[in-house]
Amino acid sequence: MLRPEAINVFSINNFCILVEFDSGERKIMDVKPYIKGEWYGKLAEPSYFKIVRTNGYTVEWKDGQDLCPDELYYCSIPANSSNE
Repeated sequence: MLRPEAINVFSINNFCILVEFDSGERKIMDVKPYIKGEWYGKLAEPSYFKIVRTNGYTVEWKDGQDLCPDELYYCSIPANSSNE
């Protein structure tokens, strides 16, 4: 089976994102480990972090920061009402 693609994304608390995949799954990804250096460090600004969007494949931010589609899917955890 191919890895599902991100179709919707929401910024949630503590630099995490809630991602909806075309498989119907909803998963949460903690982005904090990626927020370092000049390029990804821009994500540390909460107002910038909140403008995350899907690009038809994975998620990205306004200036082009993105997450590897495989990491986005395989390194996130299933969302449920207790962790959203």
